[in-house]
Parts: sequence; structure tokens; C-alpha cells
Amino acid sequence: MKTVLAFGDSLTWGYNPETLTRHARGDRWTVALAEALGGRAEVIAEGLNGRTTAFDDHLGEADRNGARVLPTLLTSHKPLDLVIILLGTNDLKPAVHGRAIAAKQGVEKLVRIVRHHEWTLGCEMPDVLIVAPPPFCESADPDFAAVFDRSIDESHMLGSMYADLADELECGFFDAATVAKTSPLDGIHLDADSTKAIGKALAPVVSLMLGL
Repeated sequence: MKTVLAFGDSLTWGYNPETLTRHARGDRWTVALAEALGGRAEVIAEGLNGRTTAFDDHLGEADRNGARVLPTLLTSHKPLDLVIILLGTNDLKPAVHGRAIAAKQGVEKLVRIVRHHEWTLGCEMPDVLIVAPPPFCESADPDFAAVFDRSIDESHMLGSMYADLADELECGFFDAATVAKTSPLDGIHLDADSTKAIGKALAPVVSLMLGL
């Protein structure tokens, strides 16, 4: 059986903007992906609310810097056949960085971490699939509107930037905006339908990359 590491933030954890809790297990995109693959691959969900690509954010209870945490996860979960990176949303917080170019550079760093990791004990280097998160939308939620102030335009740049990066680094690429949209409840997160849609849409891409 193939093994896939899904490395992401609250979109991977399954944050529910309606209940402010976690989506039911069956509604998370990682579970939808595993089900669509028909048991031919294990999908390991490593999602953390507020995780960035490579930037510090000290407001959380855990280390949100993805670049600092990823080497440990690669080691603890190896051998791996594929690493899916779905990050960048939290880089767009003005208090973190606020620019799409920073998210692109952060994803590039994560890809290089995967490729330069010490893949010992007979483990081969896994492929990498970059997934662009859906862009933000307008929301009446005062807290999220303030946290992501002026970030909507930047969020719309991620798809094209990530596509160019994936082409440059010879990674797989998928734009989640083609099948999902953020909820106006907070402008950032996804309802159950959009979350599941990402997992189902990723299945053909992942199958091809894994040779299933």
C-alpha cells in the first residue's frame, strides 16, 4: 500500500466555519481522498490550525512554522510515496507576512526540505503535490476580517503562483479553487461539501502520481 502525507493547516485539519469545531471525519478532504482511492493508499492527515509555510506565529499553542516541523514529520512517517502540501493561507495574515509571494517562497522551501531530507533505511524520496488553497471571500465576521485585512486580492494570486512554482520544480499541482470555495461565514474556511470536493478531485491526480 502507498503512503501519502497531507501537510496543511486548518483546511486539512477540517475547521468547520459553521460550528467553529472540526468537520466530521467523513467530511475531511483527507478522508474523502483515501476513500476515493479505494484503500490503495493510506492518507496521513497532518493539519494544524494556523500553520504557515515557513514563518513564525507565536499566537498558537503549537509551533506553526511548517518548515521547522516538516523534517520531524517526514522522519516519523517514512517511508512515504507522496507529500501533499496545502498551505499558504496563514502566510497572508498581515501580522505574519501578508503577501502571496511569501507563501510561494515558503512552499518552495518546503519542497526543498522534502527533497533534501535524509531518506535512509531504504526509503526513496517521495513525490510532491502542491495544492493551492481556494481564495478568500468577503465576510461579515469581524475577527477574521481584521486578521486577514486586505488579503483577499493576495489570496487570488496563489493559484497562478503555485502553478508556476510546480512547473519550475517539477512537482504535481492542483488548484483547489476549481472545485471548492471559501465560506462567507468567515471568508477563509470551507463547508463540508467543498472540503470533500477537494479530496475527491485530488484522487485522479494522486492515483496518477502514485502509479495506481
